[in-house]
Amino acid sequence: MPSLGADMESAVVTEWRVKPGDSVKRGDVVAAVETAKGIIDIEIFADGVIEALVAAVGDSVPVGGLLASYRASGAAADDAARAAPSAPAARPEPTRAPATSTPPSAGGAPPAAEADRDRRLASPAARKRAAELGIDLASVGPARPGVAITLGDVERAAARGAAAGGVPVAAPAAGPADMRAVIAQAMSRAKREIPHYYLGTTIDMTRAARFVAEWNVAHPVTERLLVGVLLIKAVALALEKVTELNGFWRDGRFEPSAAINVGAATRLRRGGLVAPALEAANRQPLPLLMRQLQAAVERARAGRLRQSELANATITVSSLGEGGVETLYPIIHPPQVAIVGFGSIVVRPWCVGGAIVPASVVTATLSADHRVSDGHRGSQFLVEVDRLLQEPERL
Repeated sequence: MPSLGADMESAVVTEWRVKPGDSVKRGDVVAAVETAKGIIDIEIFADGVIEALVAAVGDSVPVGGLLASYRASGAAADDAARAAPSAPAARPEPTRAPATSTPPSAGGAPPAAEADRDRRLASPAARKRAAELGIDLASVGPARPGVAITLGDVERAAARGAAAGGVPVAAPAAGPADMRAVIAQAMSRAKREIPHYYLGTTIDMTRAARFVAEWNVAHPVTERLLVGVLLIKAVALALEKVTELNGFWRDGRFEPSAAINVGAATRLRRGGLVAPALEAANRQPLPLLMRQLQAAVERARAGRLRQSELANATITVSSLGEGGVETLYPIIHPPQVAIVGFGSIVVRPWCVGGAIVPASVVTATLSADHRVSDGHRGSQFLVEVDRLLQEPERL
């Protein structure tokens, strides 16, 4: 079980998409697991053949616990060893879900019994929510046969019941509360263990806003840009010059990252935040980066992110612009060593060439790890972000 963030301790297997004997290629989705942040697709690290599924659907597996075994093919075996996430020396066994059906006879269970077992196999979050709403899990079907019932399946069943005049859904869902607790635990640890320092500056966004407006007039709706994608691209390019802000603090030392994968903080409809990674953001043209951002936000809010999207971000960008807040000082998400915040773009009096003119400005902030960088390098980073945004056509 890979770590999908510092706030994750375990996850529940909700689906296997492979079986023993199946050939797989690097990047293939082989399973889905449920965390407090939703359903996450688990990818394989190298080409090979699945040998055994160790964790069953419905099992709660701790980070570092064994999900399956597979045999890497040829040179891919070395790649797998390098790419696989670090895990504890002792691999914890998965926690088995309670048996919910009669064991099959020697001749095998009839189709009806198998279907009944599938309907009742559920994740802990789904069981908790069903108990709160008084819903019998036997009446809730999973999204697809052969997979565990998830929290989303229970919520949809409750909504159907309410529409039919049955089950009320006014009670608060367990999901947001669980996520809030998980986030609070991770952020408390981050504030306690990471020596933060904070910097802020105001950036003139007049040229950037004009560039986006002119671009959107000249392109169809499907190719339009948001100012936010320019902010992400500027952060990514600035990291090429201030590399100390791009990477991870692990095992008492800084591990710089060659790749610049910007995590875009995204508010979920059920509450809480995730930050899916936009990979190689410094190399992507703005239209492609915009499409990647839109797709990542859609998957995040649908609760169907990939493991790599949660694990690969090397820095995070957080923006509360849509909420009307002008300044925010976000907390670093470990093991990252920096996070950038942007507030709302507002019109303010601005001095240009000795004259006072109205300008669209944004407050940019940096929260960084003092074990890795200092205020001098942090200020150079913010100055570089400012410089890049003054030439938006070159992003």
